[in-house]
Amino acid sequence: MSEQRSPPSSFDDLATYYVWALAQESGRTELVDGLVVTMAAEQLGHVRAKTRAWLALTRAIEESGAPCEALADGVTVEVGDRTAYEPDAVVNGGERIDDTQAAAPRPIIIVEVTSPSNSRVDLLTKAADYLRLPTLQHYLVVHLAKRVVIHHGRQADGKFSISILASGPIVMDPPGIAITVEQLLG
Repeated sequence: MSEQRSPPSSFDDLATYYVWALAQESGRTELVDGLVVTMAAEQLGHVRAKTRAWLALTRAIEESGAPCEALADGVTVEVGDRTAYEPDAVVNGGERIDDTQAAAPRPIIIVEVTSPSNSRVDLLTKAADYLRLPTLQHYLVVHLAKRVVIHHGRQADGKFSISILASGPIVMDPPGIAITVEQLLG
């Protein structure tokens, strides 16, 4: 087994970060403005919630025939040249991504599941970054402690509206799919 090295203090570009990150044997990281951020271990409730999100999105896409693909935790979403987040689920629009890629090039739906350690980051920092992405249509924050889903949906004028949902459908058009709050919260 090879020795895992500490990351450099920063990376100047995503390509260099990916080379380093893919060489690591364990541990999950994100790159935020060039700095490596180690992600905390997850509790089972968090793992179950992100699995439910991916499964609900996958089924909705299959039922609708929408031209997109739901991807589970592990794929990154790039924001600018020095930030790469790893959301809990992402829907990439258009053609299937090549198996050798690490990032979703056309994220249209991003899902983050909150935990006590990351709630503020998901609601503020990541939201501000994700909502800048020109392809993004929907950002869902599954807030387990509050038992709600916060839906940021892009409107026709390009601005985002915010809905806080405790139950019922979450209609996402584009890409023309719907899931429910209950599917996400379990």
